[in-house]
Amino acid sequence: MNFVELLLSEKLKDRNPTLDLFGSDRRVLQIACQDLTSYLKFHWNLVGNEANECELVDKIEEFFNSNPKELKEFLDVWTGMWLRKWKERVKLLIGNQDSERWKKVTKTLNNAEPLWRKLTNHQEMQDVVISTLIRNGEICGTSILAKNLLKMELGSKKKRKSYVSEEEQVLNLVNNTLRKARELARSQGPLIFVRIDRGYYQFSK
Repeated sequence: MNFVELLLSEKLKDRNPTLDLFGSDRRVLQIACQDLTSYLKFHWNLVGNEANECELVDKIEEFFNSNPKELKEFLDVWTGMWLRKWKERVKLLIGNQDSERWKKVTKTLNNAEPLWRKLTNHQEMQDVVISTLIRNGEICGTSILAKNLLKMELGSKKKRKSYVSEEEQVLNLVNNTLRKARELARSQGPLIFVRIDRGYYQFSK
């Protein structure tokens, strides 16, 4: 566990003591860390830079060592905001709930996969969409949403056409996705759906 996970796990447990962050709710901590990393990269103007995750963790550690109280206060506020968004944006699906809807979504994402693999600069495209989501007030599941928005746009039959170059295709893909990202951030209700089996649900009650 790195420094960011340790700090964030403490704040999440403070807010919701029922979370089993190193067991059944491990995914919650992973997504929260991913979201915090994206949030800090955006606000520290590191998006598009070559700074990797380790460098960002070092920067947070350095900030903690010089301003521990300020960082803890920020994390406390951010965690509260994030958990509120989590409750609004994440919906657990049990069994075959909404199965017809997800067949269509899965089909579109599967159609996009071979096209997605052919494109270069995946992370740069995702970073641009993540930044737009954060700029418009979305802080939960931003990496997941950005990647799926790009793939949904790419996999939609209605959107497919011939392009002169990959650059033109990428520009068109990103521009259309950014528009959808802004609309999505202004929407209300669940955006991320997690399918779980009934055994997990009974165990977690």
